[in-house]
Amino acid sequence: MEEDSEKQSIKRESSLEPDSSPSSPKITARWNPSEACRPSVDDAPIFYPTNEDFDDPLGYIDKLRSKAESYGICRIVPPVAWRPPCPLKEKKIWENSKFPTRIQLIDLLQNREPIKKSTKTKKRKRRRISKIGYTRRRRDSGCDTASSSDSEGKFGFQTGPDFTLEEFQKYDEYFKECYFQAEDHPGSRASENKKFKPKVKDIEGEYWRIVEQATDEVEVYYGADLETKKFGSGFPKYTPGYPKSEADQYSECGWNLNNLSRLPGSVLAFESCDISGVIVPWLYVGMCFSTFCWHVEDHHLYSLNYLHTGDPKVWYGIPGNHAASFEDVMKKRLPDLFEEQPDLLHQLVTQLSPRILKEEGVPVYRAVQRSGEFILTFPKAYHSGFNCGFNCAEAVNVAPVDWLVHGQNAVEGYSKQRRKTSLSHDKLLLGAAMEATYCLWELSLSKKKNPVIARWKRVCSEDGLLTKAVKKRVQMEEERLHLLQDGFSLRKMEGDFDIKRERECFLCFYDLHMSASSCKCSPNRFACLTHAKDLCSCESKERFILIRHTLDELWALVRALEGDLDAIDLWASKCRDQYPSQHPRAREYSYLKTTSCLKSRSSSKVQQREQNNLQLVSERLQSDLTTNKEVQLKQDGDQDVNHHGHESERNHVHGITDKSAVTDVKLGEGVKFDEKKISVESQNPHSVSDVGCSELAKKVEGKDQDASTNRLSLSVELLNSGSLVVKKLWCSKQAIYPKGFKSRVKFLSVLDPTKLTNYISEVLDAGLLGPLFRVSVEDNPTENFSNVSAEKCWQMVTQRLKLEIIKKCDQPVSSLTSLQPLESINGLEMFGFLSPHVIKVVEALDPKHQLEEYWNQKAVKLFGAEPPKEGEKDDTEKGGASDPSLDRDTRLLRGLLKKATPEELVMMHGLLCGETRNTELKEELSTLVDKMEKSP
Repeated sequence: MEEDSEKQSIKRESSLEPDSSPSSPKITARWNPSEACRPSVDDAPIFYPTNEDFDDPLGYIDKLRSKAESYGICRIVPPVAWRPPCPLKEKKIWENSKFPTRIQLIDLLQNREPIKKSTKTKKRKRRRISKIGYTRRRRDSGCDTASSSDSEGKFGFQTGPDFTLEEFQKYDEYFKECYFQAEDHPGSRASENKKFKPKVKDIEGEYWRIVEQATDEVEVYYGADLETKKFGSGFPKYTPGYPKSEADQYSECGWNLNNLSRLPGSVLAFESCDISGVIVPWLYVGMCFSTFCWHVEDHHLYSLNYLHTGDPKVWYGIPGNHAASFEDVMKKRLPDLFEEQPDLLHQLVTQLSPRILKEEGVPVYRAVQRSGEFILTFPKAYHSGFNCGFNCAEAVNVAPVDWLVHGQNAVEGYSKQRRKTSLSHDKLLLGAAMEATYCLWELSLSKKKNPVIARWKRVCSEDGLLTKAVKKRVQMEEERLHLLQDGFSLRKMEGDFDIKRERECFLCFYDLHMSASSCKCSPNRFACLTHAKDLCSCESKERFILIRHTLDELWALVRALEGDLDAIDLWASKCRDQYPSQHPRAREYSYLKTTSCLKSRSSSKVQQREQNNLQLVSERLQSDLTTNKEVQLKQDGDQDVNHHGHESERNHVHGITDKSAVTDVKLGEGVKFDEKKISVESQNPHSVSDVGCSELAKKVEGKDQDASTNRLSLSVELLNSGSLVVKKLWCSKQAIYPKGFKSRVKFLSVLDPTKLTNYISEVLDAGLLGPLFRVSVEDNPTENFSNVSAEKCWQMVTQRLKLEIIKKCDQPVSSLTSLQPLESINGLEMFGFLSPHVIKVVEALDPKHQLEEYWNQKAVKLFGAEPPKEGEKDDTEKGGASDPSLDRDTRLLRGLLKKATPEELVMMHGLLCGETRNTELKEELSTLVDKMEKSP
C-alpha cells in the first residue's frame, strides 16, 4: 500500500511531459552557469589509425598499448572512410522496439547516507530504494548463469519506463530544453534563446555541480546493459541466405564489436559460451546526465566502446597501476557506505569527483567520445563517465595475450573476496597455450610462417608473454599441490568434467577447470586446492584431487612454448585426447598425430609401408596435409604452384624415394562427381563406417555417369567482389585477387565425403605477405584452410578429402580410383577466378588496368601476341596479318598489334576498351577482333 501511494505521488508530480513519451518525473532543477564545477584534468591520448593499421584491430591495440596504458583509457578515431551503417536507425527498430531503462538519482551518486541511517531521517521526494541487486555480467540461456545474491538494503537503480529510441530522443530534447533554458539568470546566452544548446564543457560543469553539491534533485533514465541478441546490435550482421550488400563489408570487420572478442589472438576465442556483456556486446542508450559510475571490467579485461550516434559521452580514466590507490580513496571518503556495502565498487552505483581524486594524488584523465569514435579501456583501469544527451553506444570485452597476467591476478583476488567469476581463466590460458603449441609444431614441419603462426610465435619463447603466464600458473599449481602433501590421492579428471556444468569451489567460487578436490562423501561437491582441506572432515584416504594434467605434462607445456621440439610433439598429440570437442584444432590433431616424426623414420619402416599400400597412401596424405604439400602420386617433373601463384618445376617426389611404391598406387581415370547420386545416397541410415571402400568409391565417383566427362561440374556463386589493391602479389597472370573477395561453391564435404556441402572461399589481407586465401566449410567455419596461394588452399581441401576417403576404406588400394578426380581440382577455378561471370565483375574493379601483370597477359591472349614456339613460324608467315582476305585497315592494325610489346598492347587495349572511351571506338575494336578471330 505504501508503495502504491508513493507511485501515485510520483504520477502527480510528473508534468510538462513531451508528446508521445512515457511518464516522466517533473523537472524542477535549472542550470546556473556561475556554479559550474567542471574538474581540471588532463586529456587522455587520441589515436588516428591509418587504413593499414585499421586492418588488424588486435595488432593496433598492441601497438598503442605502450603509449596509452599509463592513462587507463584512450580515444581511437577510425579512418574517414570507415563509416558502418547503424541498423538501429531503421524505422522498425527506431520507432517500434522498446527497451527498459533505469532511474538514476544523480544528486545521490556521491552524497548519500547509508540505507540504515537514511531510514531514520525524513524521506526525500521520489526516492525509491532498489530491492533488486545489480549483476554486472549475465550468461546466455545456453550456459550456466551465476546466481545473484540478495541485495535488499543496498542502494541501486530502480526500473524506469520502457522507451523506443525515437521516444527517448524526444524526451532527452525536452529534458535539456527545460533544464538549460536558465531564464532566471539574466545576461546568460541561454536567456536570449530558450533553445540554446549547451556545450560539452557546460554540461560537464553542471553534472559535477549536481553530484558534488547535491542541492537539487535530478532524476534521469539510462538504457544500460541491453543485450544485443534481444534488442539488436548497432553493427550490421550478415544473414546467410540473403544477397550481400555494400554494408556487408562491415559485418565481417574486426572492429565490428560482434567479432572483436573472438578475433585470432584474443584468448576469449577459447571460450565456447556466449557470455552476454563480455563476448556478446551490450548496448547503451543514454540521455543527458545518465551515468556509468566508477568500475573496472570483469576479470580486468580490456573493453572497447563505440558510439554509434548521438551526443558526446564524457569519460574519466585511472591507470591500472593506480587502482589500489583509487580504492583506498573511495573507502576513505565514503566509509559508511563501504561499511554497509563492502562490494560497493562492484555495483556501479557510486561516483566520486575527479577533483577529489586528484586532491588525494590519484591521476585522472578525460576523454570526450563523439559519434563514430571508439574508447579503449585497459586492464584494471577504473573508468566512469556520463552522457551529454541522447546517444547509442555499444561495448564488448577483448583479451589479447598481454591480458593473461591481469586476468590471473583478477581471479586470485576474486577468490579472496569470495566473488563469482564470469569465465574460466584456466580454460582460456590452456586454450591459448594449445593453439600456440600447434602453431609452433606446424612451423617446425613446414618452415613457413603465416600471419596466425607469426602472431602466436611472438608471444612464445622463454621471454614471451604467453610463456610467462603459463609458467606462473604452473608454479602456482605446483605450490598448492605441494602444500597438500600426501593427504590426497591424485586422479585424472574426465575430459567433460566442466563442459556441461562449470565447476567452482564451494567456498571461494574459484574456477576448477585445471584441478579440483573432492571426497567420496560428497561426489558432487568440489573445492579448489587452496580450500581442499575445508571440504569435509573425512579421513584422507576418502579424499582425492582431480587433475586435468599432471605436473610433468604442465612443465612440458612450458618447455613447448619455450621451443623444445620434443615437448611440442608431445602436446600436439595430447590436444586430441584432452580437447576432443572444444579446441578448434582438435580434428586436425587426430589426423596429424602420427606424422610428427615422419622425417626421422628409417628405411625399414618405408619397406613395411610398401607391404601395405593402404597404410602407405594414408600416411603420405597425412604428411602432405601437415606440410601443406601437394600429394605426389605421379612421376618426377610434375608442376607445383608456389605461394605467389606462379608455376615452378618440382625435381623429385617428396617423401617417397622408391618409384615402385608409386606405381602400386596408380589411380584410375578422372570421372564426374554425381551430385544427385551423392545427395540421395547420403541419406542412407547406415553410417559411412559400415560401407565398404568400393561402395564409397562409387558414391564419390558416380560411376553411372558418362565416363568421357573428365571435369567436375562446378557452379561458383559470387558473394562479394571485394576491392582492388594495387600492390604486388594482389594479382597473377591468371587472375586478380580483390581484397574482401568471397565466393561459394558446392563440393564434397571434408567431414563426410559421401555428402556435399558449401565452401566459402575468401581473399583476406595478410599485410606484407599480400593476399591470404581461406577456404572454410560454410556450416562449420572452424573447418578452414588458409594459405598465401589460392591453389594451395584447395590442395589442402582435396588432401583432407583423400585422407577421409582412405580412413573410411577397408578394401585394397586398387579400389581407391575415386582419388584421381581430386588431383585435377584447380584452386583458381574453385575460387571462381576462372568463371566468366566472376571475371567480368572483378575486371570492372580495375578499369584503368593498374594491375599490369594480369592485363599484360590478358592483352597477349586477346590480341594473339604470344611469341612463336620453337620450330614454328610467326603468324605473319602463315598469312596472318598479311592475309589478303582482310581489308587494308584491318591488316595494318593487326600487323601493328603483332609487333607491339605487352605494355603497348595494354595501352592500346585501354585506349580502345576503357570505360571513359566512346561507344564508337568500342564497336570498331569489337568488329576488328571478330574479324581477327575468324581469320585463319
